[in-house]
Amino acid sequence: MSVLEEQHEWGAVRVRQTFLDYFKERGHSFVPSSSVVPLSDPTLLFTNAGMNQYKSIFLGTVDPSSDFATLKRATNSQKCIRAGGKHNDLDDVGKDSYHHTFFEMLGNWSFGDYFKKEAIGFTWELLTKVYGIDPQRLYVTYFEGADGLEPDLEAKDLWKSVGVPEDHILPGDMKDNFWEMGDQGPCGPCSEVHYDLREPEGGKYRNAADLVNQDDPEVIEIWNNVFIQYNREPDRSLRPLPNKHIDTGMGFERLVCLLQKKKSNYDTDVFTPLFKRIQEITGAREYRGKFGKDDPDGIDTAYRVVADHARMMSFAIADGGVPNNVGRGYVVRRVLRRGARYARKYFETEIGDFFSKIIPTLVEQMGDMFPEIKKKQQDIIEILDEEEKAFAKSLDRGEVIFEKYAQKAKTKGSNDLPGGDVWRLYDTYGFPVDLTKLMAEERGLNINDKEVEEARERAREASKGDKKATGVVVKFDVHDLGALDNMSDVPKTDDSAKFGRENITAVIKAIYHNKNFLKSTKEVPEGEQFGVLLDKTNFYAEQGGQEYDTGRLLVDGEAEISIENVQVYAGYVLHTGYIKYGELKVGSEVIAEFDELRRHPIRNNHTGTHVLNYALREVLGNEVDQKGSLVAPEKLRFDFSHKAGLSDAELDKVEKISSKYIKDDSKVYAKEVSLATAKGIRGVRAVFGETYPDPVRVVSVGVPVEDLLADPSNEKWQNVSVEFCGGTHVLKTSEIKELVILEESGIAKGIRRIVAVTGQEAYDVQRVAADFAENLDRVNKLPFGAQKEAESKKIQVELNNLTISALSKSKLREQFAKIQKGILDEQKAAAKADNKRVLDEVTKYFQDDSKKFMVQKLDWSSNVNKAISEAIKTVSGPKSALKDRSLYLFSASPEEGKVVHGCYVSEPFKNAGADGPKWASAVTPIIGGKAGGKPGAPTAIGQGTNADKIDEGVEEARKWIESIKL
Repeated sequence: MSVLEEQHEWGAVRVRQTFLDYFKERGHSFVPSSSVVPLSDPTLLFTNAGMNQYKSIFLGTVDPSSDFATLKRATNSQKCIRAGGKHNDLDDVGKDSYHHTFFEMLGNWSFGDYFKKEAIGFTWELLTKVYGIDPQRLYVTYFEGADGLEPDLEAKDLWKSVGVPEDHILPGDMKDNFWEMGDQGPCGPCSEVHYDLREPEGGKYRNAADLVNQDDPEVIEIWNNVFIQYNREPDRSLRPLPNKHIDTGMGFERLVCLLQKKKSNYDTDVFTPLFKRIQEITGAREYRGKFGKDDPDGIDTAYRVVADHARMMSFAIADGGVPNNVGRGYVVRRVLRRGARYARKYFETEIGDFFSKIIPTLVEQMGDMFPEIKKKQQDIIEILDEEEKAFAKSLDRGEVIFEKYAQKAKTKGSNDLPGGDVWRLYDTYGFPVDLTKLMAEERGLNINDKEVEEARERAREASKGDKKATGVVVKFDVHDLGALDNMSDVPKTDDSAKFGRENITAVIKAIYHNKNFLKSTKEVPEGEQFGVLLDKTNFYAEQGGQEYDTGRLLVDGEAEISIENVQVYAGYVLHTGYIKYGELKVGSEVIAEFDELRRHPIRNNHTGTHVLNYALREVLGNEVDQKGSLVAPEKLRFDFSHKAGLSDAELDKVEKISSKYIKDDSKVYAKEVSLATAKGIRGVRAVFGETYPDPVRVVSVGVPVEDLLADPSNEKWQNVSVEFCGGTHVLKTSEIKELVILEESGIAKGIRRIVAVTGQEAYDVQRVAADFAENLDRVNKLPFGAQKEAESKKIQVELNNLTISALSKSKLREQFAKIQKGILDEQKAAAKADNKRVLDEVTKYFQDDSKKFMVQKLDWSSNVNKAISEAIKTVSGPKSALKDRSLYLFSASPEEGKVVHGCYVSEPFKNAGADGPKWASAVTPIIGGKAGGKPGAPTAIGQGTNADKIDEGVEEARKWIESIKL
């Protein structure tokens, strides 16, 4: 028993293991939970039911080479997420005792094996005999019949037979008791088990039949048995399936709740260790299990929200659901921001690294059952911290602006928060709409979804117009710079804050549009780009190979400029963008906020470039010199001097040295030093021919710059990454996470180029490579045949287009080459066998000397076309004993709608006026297509399209040759 598991007779770990053991003892294979991120099923945001991974079995599309092809009985505890999309429990989490965004679904399945009798027997025995649940608390349902379907009286009778009283067996309609996968596909009646949480009165249980399926929190569904016996056809009719299946699901958290005799899932040891950890982190009062009005300070609700959201985010991230602005990634981001706001508001705790402190407790709880969260623990922590910190920067200001909007609505006597304000909170401060709804609800305000959507659409259309203008970046020319130098009130921009990570306040010193310096953004035509100069900035202007920052300049709630590009001209940092709303003037004080979610991967890639430079020098020698670089959010590019391309072994060494440097968690130091002194540091790297400022910024990975300067000629500095650099960097190399080389190539004589990725991008390409390797292995296991050949061609195209590690691609190509060779060998063997089979048939036929011609239909094979050609070539050969016999061979594939045929006319028949093309032309009107051969030639080969007419074609060929008089 886990140290975190409370001393219940039925602790959560024991409950889960008992379920799995029960079914394993009854012939079920344990199948590990599938990922909550269903990468192979684009119809799902997240895995939301135990049956998702078995869809191919139910649909009859299972790969015959996979383990699922022979699977008859299965059991597991499936990780599920219901947040976003059709199945969305997010808004209810925290408000009641049983809703969760993440939960486990215990299940057992039969695929064409047992059916209703066994499934119902297993269910009743496990619940009442093994778990010891009082049968008086249990109610079951069956399908009552509808839409021409008979009631499922078989299930009703089976429940009776295991001992369920008749007044506890209840009919249910199509909504509650008929399950369908979708508009089409496998479906069938289902039978639920419900549990009465109420305690008996006077030693007797009250009958709860009228509370079943009535959304009563005291009578809850715990298990559902689905009897998959029909297929929903395209015309909406139902057709019985040849194989019947069982698909069951039981909510793990609910089962633990009732076995531990609790009123709420949150009162069980599934959640109490997490509550204990939250209390340790925040110093909040203990969890009391109160809801709604009984929880006036909202702290119990916050406990539930934070614990639930920590679970959901951990499992989503572990399975590749990384927070971003698209699809499931945005759901994860919404959940984090909702949880972070609860933590800040109700626990009065700082956010930035709040959730990551809970993760070790969760891993200790669940890491044995789901080892992926143990393996990915550090990644989960780093990603959560990164996301939290990004949101923390705007949460304070966003809450202030929300209060401003809410007060404005109240002042107007309105209970509605305008859709435009709701959208601005999302667009400017990153507040998901559902989070704003929650905050509005707390203030007694309503939100009109239609207004929000209209505001979103207006912003989208405006953005489309603005993006058209981004093709031409606003620039200063020599005349503009001359004018600026004559403006005493416009100083060169102080950009020293660009190395920091915080927002700053700055003053607008100039607004520039269409060769004019303006006083206000109001003078800029709507949708057109313009430039802004500030007295100081924290934005990084493009230079030294590092791309520019993007972000915004704003006065909270009043005006905002979206910054799309930043360039520096003679010390003036020009921020280019467009006005989103409001008006800003020269002299306005603004908040300068760069996009941390863009800057973060740029930092990773810039420090990654330094680490790569060092690793290349270690592997290839000191003659390696940097010739150029690009540091972008999505990748890094590094050009260097070297005569030859790197071998796989050298690339492997470079990656391993880089990885070690990153994993060593080396601190990154930076300091401005006089250029002459800096040049004296042993092993310092600089770009040949580049002009550096004086003083120059020295960036050292792992050793303080002061230590380098104290003993600049020390030979050991050769083993340190030290460079002149004016870019932004990580604080510690562990932030980079990983470095993966995507490609290595030559771009000029003696100049090589490496493209690489770091951080989450590196993990993503590794996961893509691993998934592709599995797919390759699957294709390799396919039996030789048309499917394997077709999949091989398809996978070759995919492999060429993959963006993955260069080393991985090399290995995968080797693996694919072996598969290709195997297919080629099989093709050769099959062709040889086909050639022999066809020639043997011909030779055997002509053993009867009286037979002067042969017209024959052959069995189809992929090589039969070549086999026919080879047979004709052999028979017609100058040394052939059968040279005086004529031959017409046919074969057809109805599936492909293809006919192949070929003929040879012997000398005796040719002398009588026959030839190959004439013989073939008698057949082609029937079988379609055409046949090739020169007029008068003895042979003709052709392909037809009417496979269903092959017998007629064969008969016509026979009649034609018989009509020739020898």
